[in-house]
Amino acid sequence: MEALALPISNGMNYKKWRALLLKRFSIPKERSIRGILRSFTIAEKATFYFFVSVFLLSGFFLLWKVSDAYLIEIPIRGGTLTEGVVGNPRFINPVLAISEADKNLTTLIYSGLLRITPQGEIENDLADSVIISDNRQIYTVHIDKDARFHDGIPISADDVIFTIQKINDPSIKSPKRGNWDGIVVEKIDEKTVSFTIKQAYTPFIYNLTVGILPKHIWKNVSDDEFSFSQFNTLPIGSGAYKVEKVERNSGGIPNLYKLIPFEKASSKAPFIKNLIFKFYPSETMLIEAYNAREVESIGGISPEKIFELKTNNPHVISSPLPRVFAVFFNQNQSKVLFNKEVRQALDLVSPKEEIVTNILGGYATVINGPIPAGIYSWSNIKEAKLTLEEKLDKAKTLLTKAGWQPNLETGILEKKSTSGTMVLSFSISTGDAPELQEVARELVAAWQKLGAKIEILVFEIGDLNQNVIRSRNFDALLFGEVVGRDRDLYPFWHSSQRKDPGLNIALYTNSQADKYLENARDTNDSEVIEKNYQAFAKEIESDMPAVFLYTPSFLYVVPEKIKAVNLDSLTISQDRFLSITDWYIETDKVWTIFDK
Repeated sequence: MEALALPISNGMNYKKWRALLLKRFSIPKERSIRGILRSFTIAEKATFYFFVSVFLLSGFFLLWKVSDAYLIEIPIRGGTLTEGVVGNPRFINPVLAISEADKNLTTLIYSGLLRITPQGEIENDLADSVIISDNRQIYTVHIDKDARFHDGIPISADDVIFTIQKINDPSIKSPKRGNWDGIVVEKIDEKTVSFTIKQAYTPFIYNLTVGILPKHIWKNVSDDEFSFSQFNTLPIGSGAYKVEKVERNSGGIPNLYKLIPFEKASSKAPFIKNLIFKFYPSETMLIEAYNAREVESIGGISPEKIFELKTNNPHVISSPLPRVFAVFFNQNQSKVLFNKEVRQALDLVSPKEEIVTNILGGYATVINGPIPAGIYSWSNIKEAKLTLEEKLDKAKTLLTKAGWQPNLETGILEKKSTSGTMVLSFSISTGDAPELQEVARELVAAWQKLGAKIEILVFEIGDLNQNVIRSRNFDALLFGEVVGRDRDLYPFWHSSQRKDPGLNIALYTNSQADKYLENARDTNDSEVIEKNYQAFAKEIESDMPAVFLYTPSFLYVVPEKIKAVNLDSLTISQDRFLSITDWYIETDKVWTIFDK
């Protein structure tokens, strides 16, 4: 009986539904309404239907506006960005990356235990926890159980230790080796590793952002083969993007990489579906490629090259880099520059604003001290502006009071003393970058008005580093210091760093300044750090060991279609990708209640 009940019931339902569909429905007062409509004249009917149409259209419009008011635009997966880079990648490897091309791709393809947010904060990446000991010398890191490489293999403590061992191996010649010197790395268990440093050093935390190599891929590569391995150009990491396609030129050198999102990345998967990188041998050829629309974006373009972009109104994003360009005085080598009044006079008449405006196209910020612009608000405070003529008069008065007088024949200032006559003459050394040479010429033109005789010495950058900077063989040096994200000024100004490989190129010595730098380095309290740096800046202002000129800006030419690009926390050029997972091209609209 139960077996027959269902068909009968279904049959009855079908009949009911058929009857319901065939049933005629009538609108109340339908006949009356029809009668009234038939009685209308043609003009009355036209008027009636016009207002009915207006009513219906208004209703639909109101409903659409109400719906639109509750809709929001959200980013969705899709779109392609093609970026041009100078130079071909050779080492897409966090241990070996040297060139801009290497570093750009390494940043996207690899990830570290920690990562830096677009706001400059530190947060977990491959790690799910970091415990710092009370004395701040031991960092214990636990790796997230879900952390995976692009090939699906889980990330373990062995991968971390293997990476640091390769960085520390002298035969590998990693540029990061100095950051890990003397640091002890130990495996606690398969997912836990500890780092022990000799003394508390707050900026060490940034070391943990270095990308991690997959040991299971690299373990069979010998040290001699390490820099020649195919895995340097066919990388497997754990970053937000993975390699889908590589194109090579006739010589086998990669000239195009296509990256796609890694869905199982420890960070959220990015929105942009395809990232394409094309490589060019020079900035000139890169500009030509941009003008030919072969690429859409360019990172780190020189300020003077902006004017060569031929597309209408290129979208240029700029952000200050934590770097200091200055003229550093070697008072040990130049007796003239040992005189404080000379250094003060040179600083007074230095045309800093003119350099930024005329040479750097406005893409830099004038500074008056050793701290890059944008770090602390007080470091950007300027005194009341004087005209160039007023500055020149003030500087001449300063020198005259100190005993400097012009030679009647040469016009060069001289100062007589018991040991003889000192002539205001020295040389300024700098690199062969066009903008540095222009800055040097601008400075010399201004300083000559004081009555100084100055020679400009230009060196190829490798020669400058090896034979001028490292040996401290210069009178004055026009150069830039990369302060970095950790804002640690100790390597550049502490008296212990005067000799190579130290970076105190002004050979600055001041015991009180040393104390401020040590205090800032030994604490993780941001207020204490700032207080000590402010006191240190006052010591520098008093001693005048350099003429501080400007903090340069990073320039990123990017198409308007790319949204949510954030360069607030830029330290090095590849930091533009810190917010890559937020960038988007395609969007959709959903009601607010469906937005997560």
